[in-house]
Amino acid sequence: MLEKEAGLRTWRLSQPPSGREIIAAEPLADHRLAYLDYEGPVSGNRGTVRSFDRGNYVSVEESADLVVVELSGTQLNGQASLRRASHTGTWTFQFAPR
Repeated sequence: MLEKEAGLRTWRLSQPPSGREIIAAEPLADHRLAYLDYEGPVSGNRGTVRSFDRGNYVSVEESADLVVVELSGTQLNGQASLRRASHTGTWTFQFAPR
């Protein structure tokens, strides 16, 4: 989740990031800021919210198909990229630690 104005841009990652690997990311609808402090089940048996990291970010680049941020978290420190493939429309997440 990335806080943006009065909401959260949100993606579901297929696994927790642990290095430079490219992992699948699924964009979700924007969430309310209250989800920053929520962990638990999602209504309608749609899964579970689990916090992986907390911290700050600085936007480096943003377009319809690319979001690049510099993360300063408790676990992740470095540059993260969320990229949508033009030929499939699928999103991926990649992290480059400092």
